[in-house]
Amino acid sequence: MSYAEIEKMNEKNALNSLSPEDRPYEKCEQNGAGSLTDRELLAVLLRTGTRGCSALELADKILNPAFLQHGILSVHHWNMQQLLKINGIGRVKAIQILCLSELAKRLSKATASVRLDFTMPSTIAEYYMEEMRHKPQENLKLVLLNGRSQLIGSSDISKGTVNSSLVSPRELFIEALQKNAVYIVLLHNHPSGDPTPSKEDILISRRIGAAGILIGIKLVDHIIIGDNCYKSLYEEGFIK
Repeated sequence: MSYAEIEKMNEKNALNSLSPEDRPYEKCEQNGAGSLTDRELLAVLLRTGTRGCSALELADKILNPAFLQHGILSVHHWNMQQLLKINGIGRVKAIQILCLSELAKRLSKATASVRLDFTMPSTIAEYYMEEMRHKPQENLKLVLLNGRSQLIGSSDISKGTVNSSLVSPRELFIEALQKNAVYIVLLHNHPSGDPTPSKEDILISRRIGAAGILIGIKLVDHIIIGDNCYKSLYEEGFIK
């Protein structure tokens, strides 16, 4: 018997050992994927558990770790090293979970791209929300636009605390000039989840806005990403 056949048999036995109400494959087939709970959805993707721990119990460990209280959003907060410390999670399952997190972010971004308008802060925040709101450190992103406010490109400028001593307008505008940008947008996240701009955030925006006027590249907005919420310094009146 091949390894694949043994694995398939073990998977079948593991599923059959569950009570009928705890068989997510059957539940999905009968009632649709929307009928599954978060733990059941994750258990389906994990496929199998380990000795003494079902796929559903593994899902619980991932969704409700002691150091996080995010439920399904906990999937975004694991890294490879942390996952491998969970009994029953090996390299393959860890990679599956990391890929699930990335897939969710890309699906969210693709959905938001339909409404994306770089003259509307709400659509910009929606587009970058899932990419940025789960990061454990502050990240500053530079978005480059052409004369029709269309996206040319974007790049991460700094990682860690975003402050005026670490953010160099010179380096920022060198990249903008190289890409022939006419407008720029800044975004950064607040890991606390509160997007209220700090004095430092306002200072950075004013410095970069003033430098942009001299160069001929306009700072359109500086958007701060919180936990599924945002603040636009343009909408708040800090950027003219």
